[in-house]
Amino acid sequence: MKKNIVVLGSGISGIGAAKLAKVKGFSVFVSDSGKISETAKEIFNDLKIEWEEGSHDEERILKADEVIKSPGIPEKAPLIKHLRAASVPIISEIEFAYRYTKAKIIAISGSNGKTTTTMLCNHIFSKAKLDVGMAGNVGESMAGMIAEGDKEYLILELSSFQLDDIIDFKPDIAILLNITPDHLDRYEYDFQKYVDSKMQIIKNQTEKDIFIYNFDDEVIGEEIRKRKCSSKLFPISLTKEVDPGAYLKNETIIINNKQQFTMSIHEIALKGKHNTYNSMASGIAASLVNIRKETIKESLSDFQNIPHRLEFVSKVNGVEFYNDSKATNINSTWYALETMEGPLVWIVGGVDKGNDYSMIKKMVSDKVAAIVCLGKDNKKIIEAFEDVIEPIEFALSAEEAVQKAYELARNGEKVLLSPACASFDLFESYEDRGNKFKKAVKAL
Repeated sequence: MKKNIVVLGSGISGIGAAKLAKVKGFSVFVSDSGKISETAKEIFNDLKIEWEEGSHDEERILKADEVIKSPGIPEKAPLIKHLRAASVPIISEIEFAYRYTKAKIIAISGSNGKTTTTMLCNHIFSKAKLDVGMAGNVGESMAGMIAEGDKEYLILELSSFQLDDIIDFKPDIAILLNITPDHLDRYEYDFQKYVDSKMQIIKNQTEKDIFIYNFDDEVIGEEIRKRKCSSKLFPISLTKEVDPGAYLKNETIIINNKQQFTMSIHEIALKGKHNTYNSMASGIAASLVNIRKETIKESLSDFQNIPHRLEFVSKVNGVEFYNDSKATNINSTWYALETMEGPLVWIVGGVDKGNDYSMIKKMVSDKVAAIVCLGKDNKKIIEAFEDVIEPIEFALSAEEAVQKAYELARNGEKVLLSPACASFDLFESYEDRGNKFKKAVKAL
């Protein structure tokens, strides 16, 4: 008898899970409480996969042999509670896909920098002409990729949501860049629950596997001390010489792994302290699979950063505009401010995810000349900065924010969109926010 699989959610992850389940011969049913896109419907219909939208047929779903849950569905959702109570197994799309791959897996997580590091790893592996696929929280879903055919190497960006429902998933190389408060609304405003979710990345690792981690991150250090960590440890640090691992000395990255690799930070395409960590992590991962030093060096020097991450947009009458719409939390914005030279006009705001603005107050005081709030509720931002920054302006569209910032900026200054918040009050996504910002700048 066919195993009965229910997929909850019809986004990229859900489509991929449904495809792979169908390819493996299971009976598949997709259920989404919201609307299913026309593209997704077409895919499901072509594959003869049953689907429903706008509500959940709970009676049918509770009869599933296994449920594959979209990472966007929280544990507190009533349907998830009912499935747990009925002891129906719930797994993530990552866990499901893991069963059907023989690839060597490099999994990357962290509150900030994981997309850049994933894309940088993929860039190096691709330049080395390896059979590599990039999936997870960037690109396509892991399940969708494997449904089309396996790879020799899989480089995965994994969010805490994707790590929440893993059981046996185990990366050969795990990279954890940092852990700072983010998505606390999802974790009952309990930072430790969020930390535990991130640490799932090494849950199943053995002494044959490798854990690349940020030595300078106190939270990760504390977790390694608390847990029984079987993995081979490869720390990265800007403050301490480590072997094996990678560190910074005299503005030179030094990677120790059997042989030593060195490269001046001035040769690296990505600037800023946070990007030094990203480059170190990617460099070690590449060296661990024996990619040539010359290839690693070349890749680190010619990599182009992702859109919406400290992306230079344009210079208009002496004012430079930068799009950092992907910065949806405080720590990410801290990195952006740390990288930029002031004075600048800062566009900030959106849906607050539990931000503590005191973390960046000194940086803002030192570098920011004016603030434009782009969001519906700006109370926390005003309370945090009204005593150190004047003026603070308000905008309800990207066009209005860009116009006000342009009027406030002086010749030679910069305008930085780095919202520190989610985008869903005024935009469809951080990409939509970033694209509208860029369009508004080009229209000046």
